[in-house]
Amino acid sequence: MRSGAERRGSAPPPGSPPPPAPPGARDPGDGRAQPRPLFAWSKWKKRMSSSMAAASARRPVFDDKEEVNLDHFQILRAIGKGSFGKVCIVQKRDTEKMFAMKYMSKQQCIERGEVRNVFRELEILQGLEHVFLVNLWYSFQDEEDMFMVVDLLLGGDLRFHLQQNVTFSEDTVRLYVCELTLALDYLRGQHIIHRDVKPDNILLDEQGHAHLTDFNIATIVKDGERATALAGTKPYMAPEIFQSFVNGGTGYSFEVDWWSVGVMAYELLRGWRPYDVHSGSAVDTLVQLFGTASVQYAPGWSRGTVALLRKAPFLPLHWGSPGCGHSPSAVLHTGAPPASVHPGAQPQTFPVETLEAWRCWPGWGVDVVCGPFSPEM
Repeated sequence: MRSGAERRGSAPPPGSPPPPAPPGARDPGDGRAQPRPLFAWSKWKKRMSSSMAAASARRPVFDDKEEVNLDHFQILRAIGKGSFGKVCIVQKRDTEKMFAMKYMSKQQCIERGEVRNVFRELEILQGLEHVFLVNLWYSFQDEEDMFMVVDLLLGGDLRFHLQQNVTFSEDTVRLYVCELTLALDYLRGQHIIHRDVKPDNILLDEQGHAHLTDFNIATIVKDGERATALAGTKPYMAPEIFQSFVNGGTGYSFEVDWWSVGVMAYELLRGWRPYDVHSGSAVDTLVQLFGTASVQYAPGWSRGTVALLRKAPFLPLHWGSPGCGHSPSAVLHTGAPPASVHPGAQPQTFPVETLEAWRCWPGWGVDVVCGPFSPEM
């Protein structure tokens, strides 16, 4: 968690005298003609004094040791509304930095039984910071609401762009896959399974880069533990999650997030998901579906894109059968990031260091025009 007000460099207070003259400078009492100063010091002091006073009026200074609260922010406008909370664009008064502020009603959290999930999300976010995540900066509460101040991303979420019938090129989707791979690899290093990777939870910044958000149902697994709960959004959930619920299997781990990335990538490219799964689909039916259904790839897709998708989620369910040693989502996740494709190049496997360098190229390879995003309330 970052500290409260950010420190700024100290400056001489307005009205202070000029610094002492360096050795060898002329004595003011010298009767010889004095050189004309480069500028009028008295006018400069008056001008600086007035500008500093105006700046202080705009940017109050908060004590670094003071806990951040709602008074530290100016609410500019609302940009979204959820089931029991809202999201606003805010500006921190002392630094003038812009953030997104999510605030949730305590009473509604209690009524909906979401208190545990909210606190778990806060606990997880406090320990995370990554370029392709939506990072938490501050959190606080008052008598009625809980507040979370996070990165402001104005490119909209991928669900919004799908609903606007945006055509995503293969290069763009492969870039999203690479960026999400880095995010998920980082989360794996923190022992976190996200469990809800889907277009709704991928936000774009103004340059079009992807950032993963919403850790409401994420979980932490350590020391070889495996998750067993039925959690996620059904159309994006991996088969072993359903298997574990129905058959009491060995559970699942980080690989289920990679399955979700593959389903999402397919949906971005084609406009619909690879499997006919809906939120109301019965779990028993889904286990049978994944064992029999085949995935159809668009004939116009490049071999590299098809190869990447084949390696992600679309393997027969028998890969996860007892004694096989593989799970449907684990095939590509072998400790290193999955095979990733440089936009416009032939498919190949890149090390983490190469992928990390891509984040330094703003807007590179992104052809989606997005933002500023301003959905209707």
